Amino acid sequence: MIASSASAHLREGVILLHGLARTSASMEKMEAALIEDGYLVANINYPSRTAEISRLAEDTISAALQNETLRDCPRIHFVTHSLGGILVRSYFSKHTEPRLGRVVMLSPPNHGSEVVDNLKSWTLFQKLNGPSGSELGTDPDSTPNQLGAVDFELGVIAGDRFINWINSLMIPGKDDGKVSVEHTKVEGITDHIVIHATHPYLMKNPRAIRQTLAFLRTGQFVHE
Repeated sequence: MIASSASAHLREGVILLHGLARTSASMEKMEAALIEDGYLVANINYPSRTAEISRLAEDTISAALQNETLRDCPRIHFVTHSLGGILVRSYFSKHTEPRLGRVVMLSPPNHGSEVVDNLKSWTLFQKLNGPSGSELGTDPDSTPNQLGAVDFELGVIAGDRFINWINSLMIPGKDDGKVSVEHTKVEGITDHIVIHATHPYLMKNPRAIRQTLAFLRTGQFVHE
């Protein structure tokens, strides 16, 4: 019994961060798969529409790293959807964490989204997405484009299917209805893969989940 308890304390942890205007419920399928694979998981709910990205990152990630579930984990990974990935980039552009492991980002707007460029001046867009949503444009001064290269192990999963064809028309190249495949990339990236999935459901896609588990284990995706 003592040996089993000690072993449990050495399990690695994962912090899950949902996307803009979503909740932790959107990450529950990913959470279940990670737990089944042996990880301790903190599926974080944060108020994505209430503040600017830098404030959300500071408040959300600093608290998540102190989560009781992860207290004894020697290594903590991140799995994020959309805006959640930009929070990770924002936080670790200013902070270091000795327990930081690998990061998997699902469709992150790492160089912004043309959808935001076209709609951020609309009152309805601002009401639905808050201050953080308006920061996700593609211009050089947008928050994602000001954060620079990453210096941690990062795997990015992009989607190339869309539901909203109007949004897709705003985006050059292949896209998932919100972010182009090309704009999910970022300087310093470790690995990148594209799967047939849409932005709203990428984190629930079985292949995306399998690829996430592969990257957390090995630092690489399975390129079939």
